[in-house]
Amino acid sequence: MSDLPRKAVVRTAKLAALPLGFAGRATLGLGKRLGGRPAEEVTAELQQRTADQLFATLGSLKGGAMKFGQALSVFEAALPEEVAGPYRAALTKLQEAAPPMPAASVHAALAERLGSDWRDLFQEFEDKPAAAASIGQVHRAVWHDGRTVAVKVQYPGAGAALLSDLTQLGRVARLIGPLIPGLDVKPLINELRNRVTEELDYALEAQAQRVHAEEFADDWDISVPRVVAQGDQVLVTEWMEGIPLSEVISEGTREQRDRAGQLLARFLFAGPARTGLLHADPHPGNFRLLVDEGPAEGWRLGVLDFGTVDRLPEGLPLPIGTALRMALSDDAAGVLDMLRQEGFVKPGISLDPAAVLDYLLPIIEPAAVDDFHFTRSWMRAQAARVGDPRSPAYALGRQLNLPPSYLLIHRVTLSTIGVLCQLDANAQLRAELLEWLPGFAESEDWVGA
Repeated sequence: MSDLPRKAVVRTAKLAALPLGFAGRATLGLGKRLGGRPAEEVTAELQQRTADQLFATLGSLKGGAMKFGQALSVFEAALPEEVAGPYRAALTKLQEAAPPMPAASVHAALAERLGSDWRDLFQEFEDKPAAAASIGQVHRAVWHDGRTVAVKVQYPGAGAALLSDLTQLGRVARLIGPLIPGLDVKPLINELRNRVTEELDYALEAQAQRVHAEEFADDWDISVPRVVAQGDQVLVTEWMEGIPLSEVISEGTREQRDRAGQLLARFLFAGPARTGLLHADPHPGNFRLLVDEGPAEGWRLGVLDFGTVDRLPEGLPLPIGTALRMALSDDAAGVLDMLRQEGFVKPGISLDPAAVLDYLLPIIEPAAVDDFHFTRSWMRAQAARVGDPRSPAYALGRQLNLPPSYLLIHRVTLSTIGVLCQLDANAQLRAELLEWLPGFAESEDWVGA
């Protein structure tokens, strides 16, 4: 058996073992309840053990398992503290690193993709990877013209690993879902599967990065590394120094947290307006806080990894801003009509307009004030409310339909809010909406009302 098939078997076995572990803990929990321990105490312990196994497994693999783990990690702020605390470090690790590919394998891949004389392209090449993620790893190097560059090398067999992992994870989605209240895991996995081909195509990634780098070239707030070279499964870009957002989350100052949060919110809405593209992978590993040498506020936001983007030639859809503006005016009926027009509510479905506003609170509340403090406790409260079967928001969420054209926009928005809560950031979200979101600033009569 060759190395790659053997690894595939091991990966599949690890993922397939997850539901067996979950089932075993459920049986253990039943025994403890029968033994007299309180149900809440037993449930918390089982959630912790389940989460430990899940993220330990995801963290030891690349491909779809790693991608799924990173996608989940941005929702960490929604987890109950007694559950999130024990494995927050594991989630943070998922945002920044995965087990690296050996140097010999990297050299072989570069020789195959750039030619046997690939070393002539570089003055220096560091064999130890600077970062390792879901489908490739990054090496620091010095290009032949003296520029420090990041060399992104795709793992051999990455496509097959992605699809295999996501297929296995789809089979245990119903067991993973309860770990994060209010999150429907299966559509997330399906969406990741649908994006596999695009994410493996470094030519598409290079194109998206070039567009962003050109647009933000002279920006005081946002920085995107330029593309230096691109080949089959290899992408070379300018190197970007900075503080990983995961470090800002774990130990950043108040100034760093607030600045990072403000710029993250700005990039979410300004990016589509200025480039016609939505950066669709907003986990903290893809952002850096940079020391600003220009006339700004001391820090800029560096943005990496454009492998997943949503193409929005007209920017974010006008109905999003229009519906949010109506929601802030308490026009529940108008919001419901807009949702019907856009296909969020299927024909024949009857909904309570007031419940619609309740469901949209995670975006309405931050947009209603000049400055909003995004916290884990707020995020947990929102997730618990939407995930509570007794709440109107829960019932409505199960009846809403998410049109394909809104899938990425919805996930990226929620994910960005999750990262803002991890940052514990004070951010002026409404100011960014007024400047960049089509339809939101049509009238400002409601502002501050």
